Amino acid sequence: MRDLGVGFRYLLKGQRWVGRHGRQYGFGLLPGLITLVLYAAALVALALWGSDLIGWATPFADDWADPWTGLFRGFLTAVLFALALLLCVLTFTAMTLLIGQPFYESLSERVDRDVSPDGTAPESDLPLLRELWISARDSLRIVLRAAVWAVLLFALGFIPVAGQTVVPVIGFFVTGFFLTEELTAVALQRRGVEVRERLALLRSRKALVWGFGTPLAVAFLVPFVAVFLMPGAVAGATLMARDLMGEETQDGAAKQPEDANTP
Repeated sequence: MRDLGVGFRYLLKGQRWVGRHGRQYGFGLLPGLITLVLYAAALVALALWGSDLIGWATPFADDWADPWTGLFRGFLTAVLFALALLLCVLTFTAMTLLIGQPFYESLSERVDRDVSPDGTAPESDLPLLRELWISARDSLRIVLRAAVWAVLLFALGFIPVAGQTVVPVIGFFVTGFFLTEELTAVALQRRGVEVRERLALLRSRKALVWGFGTPLAVAFLVPFVAVFLMPGAVAGATLMARDLMGEETQDGAAKQPEDANTP
């Protein structure tokens, strides 16, 4: 359970780091703002025309007696909007990282150099287009997995009592894991760690991942908060990636990665 606190401290350290580096923080805000505008436009469009979409998709309900047609389509419209909102929360980080790849790569490298005893940072020898392709490919995988979990959790939400108590808590932990996977990818991809290896690292330290990602998932539910926390989240995830890889920092030697089979 100690790792829960360690993960949360990495989240706080990342926010403090960008607080001391105002220029890096300012550049790091741009991708989040762009993503926020795009997602907000999509949600507004869904709110305006979602009922028309549901009406088009359910022609079999046209001949139902009142008020069943309106109730049925109103329920489906609400479900559609709630599902879209959940997907926005789950995929916001992946989309922001994809849009802001050059910004966050630069920020992550700066953090590595700042905390490295020799002042150096691991650098990728891949061309920029190749890096963007790998990032887009991995982001798509994350989005697809997140979509599956979103549908499953939404369906479980209809279970009496448990759907309103246990399921939301599970949802926050699942979202926290996905957020951490996406954020650490910036630093780990630069180190040549493939997506399966990243997952193995994160699963070997689940408490650390949840301590970092779950509070972030809760904070991201507040409008606009995600935009302002993203630069610090990338910085904190870089510090955590160094811990996972067993790399030394100026604060002392990082702990060696635990074996994935260790309980």
